[in-house]
Amino acid sequence: MEYTFSWGAFFVGIIILALGAALTIWYRPIADNFGSGVGSYDRYRLVGLIGCALGIIVMLNIHTLILTAIFSQLFGGGN
Repeated sequence: MEYTFSWGAFFVGIIILALGAALTIWYRPIADNFGSGVGSYDRYRLVGLIGCALGIIVMLNIHTLILTAIFSQLFGGGN
């Protein structure tokens, strides 16, 4: 396994990061309209932060390394 940079993954990661950041910033109105109000503020903020972390992982194209390692363990994809 070797690391290769991908511009496509970089831009997809930027989009995921922007959506996660928007959810983290505006979690209160989104939770009020789509969730159960004050009781779901922390859940919406947590999902936004997870989206930010996932966006950074995809942006740096590290997700392919992680998924390759997981699937090779699950399905026995040897060298």
